[in-house]
Amino acid sequence: MSMANAGKAMRNARVMRDVKARKGVLDHEITRRAYLYVARNTTLPPQIRHQAQLQLNTFDKYTRPTTVKNRCSETGRGRGIISEFALCRFQFRLRALQGDLNGVRKACW
Repeated sequence: MSMANAGKAMRNARVMRDVKARKGVLDHEITRRAYLYVARNTTLPPQIRHQAQLQLNTFDKYTRPTTVKNRCSETGRGRGIISEFALCRFQFRLRALQGDLNGVRKACW
C-alpha cells in the first residue's frame, strides 16, 4: 500500500469514527440526559442516584457528546475546520478557487 492510499484509509477511518460518534450521541441523547438529571439531582436518595450513575457507565463511549469532533469531510483533518462547509481551511480554499462553493468567491478591494 502506498503512502497516498494509507493516508486515504486513515482519513476514512477518522471520518467514519466521527460519523459513528455523531449517530451514537443522537440515538442515546434523551436517555443519557435523563440518567444525568437523576444522577445529579441532590434531592433524590443516594441509592437512586448511584443506580443512575451505574447506568450511565454502561453506555458506549461513542454516546458521549464530547467524543464528537468537527472534522473535514474531505481529508479527515481535525483542525482549522470551517463548520458551515465541513471543510478544513485548505480544502475550503481549493474548492472556493475552483468555484465549487456557491456564494463564495475571492475578495477583491
